Amino acid sequence: MTDKPVIGFIGVGYMGHGMAKNILQGGYDLWIKGNVNRTPIDSLVGMGAKEAASPREMAENCDIIHICLSNSPQVEAAIRGPDGILAGAREGLIVIDTTTADPVSTMALAAEMAEQGVRMVDAPLGRTPKEAEEGMLDAMVGCDEDLLEVITPVIDCWAGTITRIGPVGTGHKMKLMMNFLGAAYAALYSETAVLGAKVGISPHTFREVIEPSRLGSGFFGTFMKYVCERDENAHKFSIANMSKDIRYVNAMATDAGVMNVMASAARHYFTHAEAVGGGSDFVPMLSDHVGRLNGVDMEAATKK
Repeated sequence: MTDKPVIGFIGVGYMGHGMAKNILQGGYDLWIKGNVNRTPIDSLVGMGAKEAASPREMAENCDIIHICLSNSPQVEAAIRGPDGILAGAREGLIVIDTTTADPVSTMALAAEMAEQGVRMVDAPLGRTPKEAEEGMLDAMVGCDEDLLEVITPVIDCWAGTITRIGPVGTGHKMKLMMNFLGAAYAALYSETAVLGAKVGISPHTFREVIEPSRLGSGFFGTFMKYVCERDENAHKFSIANMSKDIRYVNAMATDAGVMNVMASAARHYFTHAEAVGGGSDFVPMLSDHVGRLNGVDMEAATKK
């Protein structure tokens, strides 16, 4: 027996598997709910996790439930559905949503759950599946101050840094700001690398000059690792997910009455790449899409 809370985890994909694994290794009892891919589910069950048939069953057995899904409609279904969290919730349950979600949806869900005595935390993630496996993600937390003390030991299992941004909803706002930068940089790097290839400067030379300069960054490094070395696993974040995030950014700016020229421009690249069938490609592959729009074969450009 343990006095630690029982933890639930809905969504054990690229990021969720490592996070759930580290919760188990932190000594917590864990219930999981996956999707069609059995590999991460079987992996975690093999480590001692219990598999829930539904979010409702998880809510009936857990004290703190994590959600790590792709978008707000999926989160809403997991919470509000007929077999969702609210259907099995009891007073005192805590829900930690690590999805990159729409803050308007997040705050509506938080208010709805509060009516049943359920407290919501938004804790979206920075970094990659590699850091998820290592337990070194960045957590941007939106919650009441008193709740942070309760959830920190659990989040500490999978996070290297924990920053409380403010009340519920602010974590998701901060994450959208972060992914706005990511989407805009991806579009900028793509345009620049394609322009270079078009005027006779190879992607390798572009990387060689920029990476050690003040304009270099970790994101530039992983992005160009794909462009130059064709390493598809350099940055495993899909164009479809980034397209969704930049749509949420534009909606947030519209709601705030803020002109957002850069976010609008970045959105068009991702929307187009997704519309022509590239949604499952990873973000650095946007460079190939921009290349095709300009008559440039970026793979061939790396061989010159």
